Amino acid sequence: MIKRYKALALQTECFAINSCKDRKSAYALMQQSLNTVLAETRGSKAFIGPDLKLVVLPEYFLTSFPFGESLDQWREKACLSTDDPLFTQMKEFCIQQSIFLSGNFYELDPHFPDLYFQSSFIIDDEGELILKYRRLNSMFAPTPHDVLDDYVKAYGEDALFPVANTKLGALACIASEEIMYPEIARCLMMRGAEVFLHSSSEAGSPQLTHKDIAKRARAIENMSYVVSANSAGISGIDFPFASTDGLSKIVHFEGNVLSEAGTGGSMVANSYIDIHALRDYRSKVSMQNYNARQRFELYAPSYSNYTHYPPNSFKNETPNKELFIKTQLNVIKKLQG
Repeated sequence: MIKRYKALALQTECFAINSCKDRKSAYALMQQSLNTVLAETRGSKAFIGPDLKLVVLPEYFLTSFPFGESLDQWREKACLSTDDPLFTQMKEFCIQQSIFLSGNFYELDPHFPDLYFQSSFIIDDEGELILKYRRLNSMFAPTPHDVLDDYVKAYGEDALFPVANTKLGALACIASEEIMYPEIARCLMMRGAEVFLHSSSEAGSPQLTHKDIAKRARAIENMSYVVSANSAGISGIDFPFASTDGLSKIVHFEGNVLSEAGTGGSMVANSYIDIHALRDYRSKVSMQNYNARQRFELYAPSYSNYTHYPPNSFKNETPNKELFIKTQLNVIKKLQG
C-alpha cells in the first residue's frame, strides 16, 4: 500500500477526428493524439518526480465527440475495443513509467454489436486493465441503462459501479457530466471508493461552473478525493477552440482545491493523495463523517417507486438521436403531471 503519492490531472489539447473521411485517417489521428499524450505524461513525471503514480486524462483525449455523426457512423469511425494496439501501447507505457493511467474512450462491445458505450478505464503500473466503467447518463450516446436487462444478464449488476482496490487506494471512475449526478458517486462510495477519477471535457470559466461546484460537493459528501482532468481545448471541430479549457484540478476529501490548472496544456493540477489521512478521517465519530451517518433505507423506496428516465429504452426501438429526444420529452411531460 502506498499511503501517500502524487496524482496528476493532465490538461491536454484534444484533436477531433470528426472531419476524418474514413476509419483509417481517424485511427491515424488517434494514434498521433495518444503519442502526444504519452509524451506529455512522460515529461510531466520527469518534472513532478517519482512520487507521481496516478495520471488522469481528459474525456476526449483520443477522438473528441460525435458532432452530427449517426450512431453507426461514429461506431465505425471512432470506437475501439480494449484489445486494440492503442491499449497495448498504454499498458506498456504504464509499466515503463510505473504509473496508473485513467482515461475515457468510445468502446465496442461484442454483446451489443449495434451499439457502443462511452467507457472510462484504469490501467495499473503492471500494465493490467483493472477497471472499466461504462457511462450511465448521457444525452445522445448509448448507455447500459438503455439496455439494462440485457446488460445485467451479460455482466452482472456489479459491473454497473466498479471499484478497483489497489495499492493507491480504492479507485473509481466518473465520466464527465456524471459528476452532476450525486447517485453515481454515492453508489461508488457505497462500494468503498476513495478516489474518484473524473475524465471531463467541460466549459471553462473564471466563475464557478455547475461541474466545478459538483466536484467539490462530491468530494465533501463522499469524503473522497476527486482528480478531475479537463481538455485544453478541442481543435478540428466547428466550435470555438477554447470553450472546453481549464479547471483541471485535484480536490481534497474536505472539499479544498489542492491544485488547479489555468488554461492551455498544463501539468499544474498535481498534488499529493494521502490515503492514510483519508482513512483516518473516515474512521472518526464526528459531524463530518457523512459516510458513517448515511441511512440508505430511507431513500430506497423513493428510487424504487418514482421512475423518471426509463430503463431498456432501446427495446423494440432503433437507437438514434430522435429516440433520445422523444424519451426525454416523455419524461419531462410525466414530471409536469
